[in-house]
Amino acid sequence: MHSPFKLINKNILVTGASSGIGRQCAIDFSFNGANVFLLGRNVEELKRTKELCAQDVTIKYFSIDFSDLGLLSNEIASICDEIGPVHGFLHAAGIEKSLPYQHLKIDDYQCLYDVNFVSAMEIIKTISNKQYRGDKAKYVLVSSIASVIGRLSLTAYAASKGAMASAVKSLSLELAKKGICINCISPGTILTPMMIKMMDALTEEQRTARKESFPLGFGEPSDISYAAIFLLSDAARWITGQNIIIDGGYTAQ
Repeated sequence: MHSPFKLINKNILVTGASSGIGRQCAIDFSFNGANVFLLGRNVEELKRTKELCAQDVTIKYFSIDFSDLGLLSNEIASICDEIGPVHGFLHAAGIEKSLPYQHLKIDDYQCLYDVNFVSAMEIIKTISNKQYRGDKAKYVLVSSIASVIGRLSLTAYAASKGAMASAVKSLSLELAKKGICINCISPGTILTPMMIKMMDALTEEQRTARKESFPLGFGEPSDISYAAIFLLSDAARWITGQNIIIDGGYTAQ
């Protein structure tokens, strides 16, 4: 029986698939029937993600440098020529820089914007073209609760993530003409390997204080992947231009 919540036979591109949220999304997409195409810089880690995915669907990986915007469109077009129509896209590639604004340089802003935001826009520009887009395609950008709240030393990072949440509103109106939905997911603190490593560097008191600031505790990568599955599925056909905050109640306070 067909389920609108499944991703069966959908071709889905996942950036940042070599680790963290991107990896978990790729894995869970595959076990929900999607053919998943893994994009990232670290080939060995992309291979590892492929090994963790379901084996009864198509899984391929491609090494991409998201900061090299001059090549990105052509690289994505080449991938689309190989894999066929794109029914879904998840942009989880991203970098973070924690630095007081007095110490930020122009290059810091540019690098964060290129990888976190502009690369997503360039990919969307390519895959939304008639020759590459699948029927009723759906795109999801992974932003951050830093797009809606303030945190010390995250000015440039927050701005790049806020650009995503803002852009999907206008972009959704343009893409609607092509039958495409686009939304953001803004996670709170998710226990990815990178986050766990960062938490290990804190004192016990600091870790406890941070955890207690989330009414439901810290999140798991699957908390984001399950929401992404819904937004990429046929069940979300009437949802577009939204920033879905998934933070265990942090911003409800």
